[in-house]
Amino acid sequence: MAMLALRYTILAIFISIFSNPLLVYSKQAVLKQHSADSPDSSLSPPALTYIPPVGLGLWLSKGSNATQAVESALNAGYHHLDSAAAYNNEEYVGKGISLSNLPRSSFWITSKLWNSAHRPSDVRPALEKTLSQLDVPYLDLYLMHWPVAFNPEKSGSVLDKDTSILNTWRAMEDLVRAGLTKHIGVSNFAKHDVDDLLSKCEICPTAHEFETHPYLQQQDFVDFHHRNGMQIIAYSPLANVNPIYDSKNKLAPILEDPFWVELAKEKNVTAAQAILAWGIQRGTVVIPKSVHEGRIIENFASQYVRFSDAEMEMVAGQDRQARFNNPSKGWGVDLFDDLDGV
Repeated sequence: MAMLALRYTILAIFISIFSNPLLVYSKQAVLKQHSADSPDSSLSPPALTYIPPVGLGLWLSKGSNATQAVESALNAGYHHLDSAAAYNNEEYVGKGISLSNLPRSSFWITSKLWNSAHRPSDVRPALEKTLSQLDVPYLDLYLMHWPVAFNPEKSGSVLDKDTSILNTWRAMEDLVRAGLTKHIGVSNFAKHDVDDLLSKCEICPTAHEFETHPYLQQQDFVDFHHRNGMQIIAYSPLANVNPIYDSKNKLAPILEDPFWVELAKEKNVTAAQAILAWGIQRGTVVIPKSVHEGRIIENFASQYVRFSDAEMEMVAGQDRQARFNNPSKGWGVDLFDDLDGV
C-alpha cells in the first residue's frame, strides 16, 4: 500500500506539472506589455506566468500567529503567500518570511492596495509601505483590492467619487515600470469592470482574485478570464468554513456536506483536500487560510488529488450561487450586479 501511495503521489506531481492549466500565454498581454512603442517595455511582466496553485491566505491571521503560519507554510513547501495591507499583519508576515531563510526568487508574494489609497499620488507610497513591512524588495503581484475608492481624508467608507478605477490602474502600471512589482491585477471586480479595464489598460491584469468555491462556481466568469489570458485566484475556496460567514447563509458548512464527505472518502483524502483539489483542477489558484500547522500541510497536499471528468461534472451540480463576502450594502455600491450570488 505504501508503494502504491508513493507511485500515486509521483504520478500526481507529474500531471500537475506537465498539464498545469495555470501556465497561460496571452497574445493580448504580449501586444500590450511588450510593445516597442511603450515606455520601459523591458520592465513589463512577461506574458508567460506561473502562480503556484496552492497559496497561504493570510486574511484574519493575527500577530505572531501570522508569523508562525508563514514559517510553517514555507517549511512545508509552499511557494505562494497571499497578503494585503487591509489585513494589518504584513509586518508579522515579513517576520515569518525572514525566518525561512529562502531566497526571494523562490516564492510568490501577492499583496493588495486598499480602497483609501486609490488616488494616484497614494498608490506608490502604499506599495512602498507594504514592501517595508514585508521586508522584501518587490512583489510578484499587486492587486487593486476592490473597485471602490474611499476618501482618505475621511474616516470609514466614505466614497471618493473623483477617483476612477482607470486612474488608479495607471498609477499601478507605473509600479511595474519602476520594478516594485512584477505583475498587477484586480480583486472583487464585476465583469463590466474587467471589460472596461481590458479595453483601456496599457499593462493587462495578470490575475483576478475573487470568491469562488463549489457553492459559488461562476464557471462562465472563470472561463471569461481564461479566454482573456487572466489567472484566477480563488479566495474562500472552502466556502463557508470561515466563522464570520456563519450568519450569511443557511447552508451547512461545506466540510460537513454529505456530497463532499463521500467524495473525499472515495479518494482517501479529507473533505478540505477534495474541495481544494477541485478548485485547482478547474484552473484556479486556491489560497486557503489557516494558522494551524497541521491544516496548512493538509491543504498543501490537495494539489496531488485528481478527479475524473465524471466527478467534475458531479461537482458542477453542487453550485448554490451562494456568495458569502459582499460589502455592497455597507459601502453603498453595487459590487457584483452582473454576477451570480449577489
